[in-house]
Amino acid sequence: MVMKYLQRIGKSLMLPIACLPVCAILMGLGYAFWPGVMGTPGLYEGNAFTQWIGTFLVKAGGALIDNMGILFAVGVGVGMSDDQNGTAGLAGLVSWLVITTIVGNGKAFVGPMFESWFTADSDMYKDAILAFGKISNQFVGILGGIIGATCYNKFKGTQLPAALGFFSGKRSVAIVTTGVTLLVSLVLLVVWPFIFMGLTAVGRGITSIGAWGAMIYGFLNRILIPVGLHHALNSCFWFDIAGINDINTFWGAVYVNGAWSNGSLLPEGQAGIYQSGFFPIMMFGLPGAAAAMWYTAKPEKKKSAFGILGAAALASFVSGVTEPLEFSFMFLAPVLYGIHAGLTALSCLIVAFLPVRAGFFFSAGLVDWAFSFFAPNAKAVWALPLIGLGFAALYFFIFTIVIKKLDLKTPGREDDADETQVQLANNDFTNVAALILEGLGGKENIKSLDNCITRLRLEVKDYTQVDEKKIKAAGVAGVIRPSKDAVQVIVGTKVQFVADEMKKML
Repeated sequence: MVMKYLQRIGKSLMLPIACLPVCAILMGLGYAFWPGVMGTPGLYEGNAFTQWIGTFLVKAGGALIDNMGILFAVGVGVGMSDDQNGTAGLAGLVSWLVITTIVGNGKAFVGPMFESWFTADSDMYKDAILAFGKISNQFVGILGGIIGATCYNKFKGTQLPAALGFFSGKRSVAIVTTGVTLLVSLVLLVVWPFIFMGLTAVGRGITSIGAWGAMIYGFLNRILIPVGLHHALNSCFWFDIAGINDINTFWGAVYVNGAWSNGSLLPEGQAGIYQSGFFPIMMFGLPGAAAAMWYTAKPEKKKSAFGILGAAALASFVSGVTEPLEFSFMFLAPVLYGIHAGLTALSCLIVAFLPVRAGFFFSAGLVDWAFSFFAPNAKAVWALPLIGLGFAALYFFIFTIVIKKLDLKTPGREDDADETQVQLANNDFTNVAALILEGLGGKENIKSLDNCITRLRLEVKDYTQVDEKKIKAAGVAGVIRPSKDAVQVIVGTKVQFVADEMKKML
């Protein structure tokens, strides 16, 4: 049941994910026109025209990349609802706005409480307050979407007294969602800072073990992406939250009298240690994974799979934006995401030991790799593509074997794919819906109705009342009974019309 639920979340993410690759490419191109767009002194400043083009492209791409949480809130809200209704997407957005507003202002609401627990000048108090500014992440987007969809599924048919009749049905969903989200926000006000503090403590703890620390960081960086907590960890290693400040140290600090001039805790020669290992993965490893998923896709789905996987792989290679590719399989096939996190850790370990040092201001893609050659603390930047080609091969072969062995439902391998050619024997959709409903034991026996690309997916109260012969008499291709209370009717690509008619009857 848990895996089925995660796969449902994964499928609901595909719509917002389809918006992201082109945005990532725009940002990568913009950064190529003007690296200084990130506000970094000492890099190529260009002229007024290149600065304008660079800023325009980066801002255009960042419009969606920087708001992934909102995309996920709406997409998951629609995708997880019983009938993929836009009201559920609006409810997901409502939940997102409530959580980010309430928890984002956590200092005003619970700041005094945390100050009473920890002294105001302590690291723990500072981390707790910092946590409130890191709440607008992908995890909260997914959480908001789930809350919105759950409230929609439960309350979309609510009947209120005549005086409140305007708010009956779907209009009640946003109101209920707000109430439920307020309760969730109260919990997050207390829980979220401790999660964030735990991550920052881990960050400070593993910097003392050199290359092995880079390996641990690489694993945690990837494994925390599904819940959006990697931002807390990144803040510790990349910026001056815990005194490491790896990005600024790599690009410009000078080592004087045994210490970095910017106060970094990094030992001499270690600048870039928490960035370098991501280049082989983002430029080569993940595109290799995309190639494996395309290679193992069903023949009739290869073209559509390439549309998503190809664009996402290009975005990862050029700009280092990996989320469009990672979210395409992390919920559909979590075991692959675990392998991905492990291979990222291996890359970080190898690159740290060699040593190879490169850095980024945007992400570990082609553009930042090229500019790393000019950084004062760069080491053997040329070796990263060679290492990357090895990881591309590793990803391709491991993903291919695991996908086939475990029959994982990665893009292009969904169960529905082999049913897209099914033709409904009768185009009288009202009659077809009525016959199917009769075979299911009537509307009194239906708990829920949903549909995917080719199937009606239903939950029934009493499985003994289901008559498969009656259902098949409607001209459908088949009936599947995955569990006691679940029934799937294979209708074909015209399933939406049958589902709409059946919903009217229900």
